[in-house]
Amino acid sequence: MKIRLITVLFVSVCLAAGSYGADTVAPAADSTSSPQAGSAALPAGGTANNMPSISDLVSLVDKATTDAGEANKEWSTPVKLVIIFGGLAILPSLLMMMTSFTRIVIVLSFVRRALTTQTIPPTVAIMGLAMFLTLYTMAPTFSQMNVQAIQPYITNQMDFKTATVKATDCLKGFMLRQCRQADLALFIQMAKIEPPKQPMDVGMYVLMPAFVISEFRTSFEIGCLLFIPFLLIDLVISSVLLSTGMMMLPPMMISLPFKLILFILVDGWGLLAKSLSMGFR
Repeated sequence: MKIRLITVLFVSVCLAAGSYGADTVAPAADSTSSPQAGSAALPAGGTANNMPSISDLVSLVDKATTDAGEANKEWSTPVKLVIIFGGLAILPSLLMMMTSFTRIVIVLSFVRRALTTQTIPPTVAIMGLAMFLTLYTMAPTFSQMNVQAIQPYITNQMDFKTATVKATDCLKGFMLRQCRQADLALFIQMAKIEPPKQPMDVGMYVLMPAFVISEFRTSFEIGCLLFIPFLLIDLVISSVLLSTGMMMLPPMMISLPFKLILFILVDGWGLLAKSLSMGFR
């Protein structure tokens, strides 16, 4: 009876964890919404936002790599190679900090810790599963970037600078949908800038840390919820061993098979992957 109750509780917690990420994050950003609702306590005045944008950085590189009399000349091949390899060098950081990878890998690590299986699944497998789940959850955003930025640039319908801005806006829209308004308002206040009229006007240097701490908070809350069924199994096993006088026997050794059986019976990995995917907008 206790195992059945714990099984039902585990399924309920997993489903609640999946819907929790969707209910607690900031609503989807559009042209009419504004983060001012979450930053009502911010001062009305502030320093101007003088941070360079992506378009400014691209224009700077373009100007620095083009002769004065060749304003319309394309970038040379060595410069393009430097930019491409530089982008590939920071790609892992962008994958972790600007996509759903952070939340997924933290939740999977919490599950492995709750199962008390030490290094099973190994870290390589956890990272690989998190990477492919990231590709799955980010597929709509990547498709939008391909339609609005990549394909027009390939077909010469858009220059590199405009394509970069378009792709950044697509990624910014995803980050705004997952970011809490309170976290965004916190970094706007610390930056001492005026709250933007539209969410898309927020600079990336403000949005990125707000998005990261929002993902940290959401993933830790989901991990704590997932710990509850396994903690109940540990408590039941400990009480049984204590009542029978086997105090020298480690409870973790006895509870591990029951945890694995519970996780297998409820199709834990599939349920967890489904819940994590449903948690993103």
